[in-house]
Amino acid sequence: MTTGRLGARSAARTARIALTLAAVGLLAACATTTPRSLPEAGPTPGRTVAAVAVSLIGTPYRFGGIGDRGFDCSGLAAYAYERAGILIPRTAAEQERFAHAVRLRDLEPGDLLFFRLRARRVDHVAIYVGGDRFVHAPRSGALVSYGTLSRGFYRRRLAGAGRFW
Repeated sequence: MTTGRLGARSAARTARIALTLAAVGLLAACATTTPRSLPEAGPTPGRTVAAVAVSLIGTPYRFGGIGDRGFDCSGLAAYAYERAGILIPRTAAEQERFAHAVRLRDLEPGDLLFFRLRARRVDHVAIYVGGDRFVHAPRSGALVSYGTLSRGFYRRRLAGAGRFW
């Protein structure tokens, strides 16, 4: 079986790409400057938590739920953190108690937002995903959904924020 013109062109192109990559690699190895910071090796735990939360949008609210059949607010947080390899307490109040406090100006995706909705103590938790938005399991009869911190109901009831990594 002969390779023909297309096979020869493809082989020549592959050889040129391989030589170019080898040259770039050699040049990089000879560089004398040290980079100021190394690139991240992968997603941060917080970004993993936020991504899991976003993937669960549309899941039904279920009191005491922490799985595929539904979530309550703290169950959603515990589930998302567990998927990122971090075990956290089960209730919103315990999550607030044990989290490392975070100033609102320092929020990162995956941080937990704590609210006082119906009581003087924290009784609701959400997962910050960036851009003033969070994901939460709001109440019975609702679905896991986005909320916003910029104004309104949740902004007035925000009690603080915390992080577990």
